[in-house]
Amino acid sequence: MIPTTKVTPVYICCAGWSIPTEQTGEFPTEGSHLERYAARFRAVEINSSFYRPHRPQTYTRWAATVPEQFQFSVKVPKTITHELRLRRVTELLVAFLQETAALGSKLGPLLVQLPPSLALDSGVVSDFFTTLRQHFAGQVVCEPRHVSWFTTEADELLNDYQIARVAADPALMPQAAIPGGWQGLVYYRLHGSPRTYYSAYTPEFLDNLAASIQEFAARSVPVWCIFDNTAAGAATSNALTLLERLGHAPLT
Repeated sequence: MIPTTKVTPVYICCAGWSIPTEQTGEFPTEGSHLERYAARFRAVEINSSFYRPHRPQTYTRWAATVPEQFQFSVKVPKTITHELRLRRVTELLVAFLQETAALGSKLGPLLVQLPPSLALDSGVVSDFFTTLRQHFAGQVVCEPRHVSWFTTEADELLNDYQIARVAADPALMPQAAIPGGWQGLVYYRLHGSPRTYYSAYTPEFLDNLAASIQEFAARSVPVWCIFDNTAAGAATSNALTLLERLGHAPLT
């Protein structure tokens, strides 16, 4: 019997599936925006869930639109993270999990992005993640944006709940640019710098990023890399270039 080799998942994708005019030639001309996007990318991060709920039927339709191995990362609603600040959110959290469950096997990580003003309160955070883990056993990543989160204590707390900490750019501090928390998943969120949401990344940055991703993959750690510099269309171009750097063949 020939032994099979398990390939470590590496997902290079964008926040949302819009296709800038400048990159339309890189995608098929037929199909919905999501269908065309999914011909080149194996995953996407859904950010619209942060602002408003989606019906389960919507998630079901999206899942039916993409290839079998495609994955969706979904951002947790701001009502939970920013308005209620992780407190007394069980009902809202369960409703969100019921909605996203309609993605079935195509549901990837949940993204918990926290407001910059939310300092680490271990009691509140433990209560929130305990509730989350009571209802959801899948992958979860957290993007904190307060300096109190970039400590050994915070990493240990996240590790206890198998929550990976996002490696972000621009980084609030040096530790914020490095994956933290649970080490079973790496999740980059690249917002564009120096101008957040607008700036494209340089070839040198993408070369270094590709090398880091390859190192994690070589250690069998799944990697997600989200380009969120979408305001002027740089995300799509950067993501396609990174795919080339990593030697990923087009899906078309």
